[in-house]
Amino acid sequence: MRILLFVLIWASILPLTGCWDRTELNDVALIRGMGLDQKDNNRIEVTAEIYLPQMQGSSEGGGKSSGGQTIIRTGQGITIADALQHLQERIPREVFWGHSEVILIGEKLAKKGIRDKIDFFLRDPRPRLRAYVFVTKGRAKDVLALLPPIEKSSAEVLRELAVSEVLMHVTLIDLLQMLKGDAAALPMVDILPPEKGKDSLETIAYINRTAVFKEDKMIGDINDKVTRGVLWFRDQIKRANITVKSKEVNGPISLTIIRTQTKTDPQIEDGKWKINVKIVTESDVILNESDLELEKPENVRLLKNLVRKSIEKRLTVTINQVQKEMKTDILNFAAAFERKYPNEWNKVKGEWNELFPEVEVRFDIETHILRTGAGSAT
Repeated sequence: MRILLFVLIWASILPLTGCWDRTELNDVALIRGMGLDQKDNNRIEVTAEIYLPQMQGSSEGGGKSSGGQTIIRTGQGITIADALQHLQERIPREVFWGHSEVILIGEKLAKKGIRDKIDFFLRDPRPRLRAYVFVTKGRAKDVLALLPPIEKSSAEVLRELAVSEVLMHVTLIDLLQMLKGDAAALPMVDILPPEKGKDSLETIAYINRTAVFKEDKMIGDINDKVTRGVLWFRDQIKRANITVKSKEVNGPISLTIIRTQTKTDPQIEDGKWKINVKIVTESDVILNESDLELEKPENVRLLKNLVRKSIEKRLTVTINQVQKEMKTDILNFAAAFERKYPNEWNKVKGEWNELFPEVEVRFDIETHILRTGAGSAT
């Protein structure tokens, strides 16, 4: 009986592998953000913002642990993979991608072309496909080197800006999908000037524009107002305020968008390609510095008309710059036509860059005002 019990115990122990291949937390370097820059010698420079966790109680004097520190390291190579290998050689800990949050692309690299560079992230299983992607005004390296006074690092600042969805936000998987077509758009960040008396690095990056790509090359950028116009077309408006003023009212009125929906209805009539853009908005008045008494229904109707005109004006400016000047379909018109007219689309998709600027755009905007500050109205 004892022999049988001995055999059963060993039989249950042998399959247990234990933690023979585990990696201790203080043996890894967690990449939080990565920057890609084009060097003059045709090499790629990779800058990594690395978080080095420290074991509890490892701080000097036996006090509380600082929790870790953030450092910046760079590596260069003829490819991203080559540069990352060079980077790993300079770090005594094993690089870990599981916590990567942002990828920054320098403006110089963006203008040269990013398809081959982004291909690395598609093939390598380590980077997170949910990491947010940005283009930087100037070098990505300079943004990651900042010492922001608000968050712990530049990567955290940019992640919070992306999550807020005030302007455009794009993940790596979103970018990979866009690059399958002929147009892409990425949020563009710049460095805020430091406050008086502060070091040049004691500041933050902020999103103020959108980089526009034709195929995989950056051809220009658009400001925040045109960016919000693009978001209207793409039904991606999450937060927005609208301020209207006109000759009819003495002073501005500001509203915040509560809900909005955009639907695009493409049409092909007598060989002409058209698209109807239907927008329905619901908003609240948050500031009234005008003489308009919003308790009166006729004044609410006037305000609704002003809001409609303001939205249409913004969309018209967007069409003029994106469709007529840049001639780059970041408005997702191609996807709308492909869904409704797959056969016709297959005939012209190779010529879409020439056809897109000629598509006629019509607006149908319906506005509702839920709260005026003095009762409700619709």
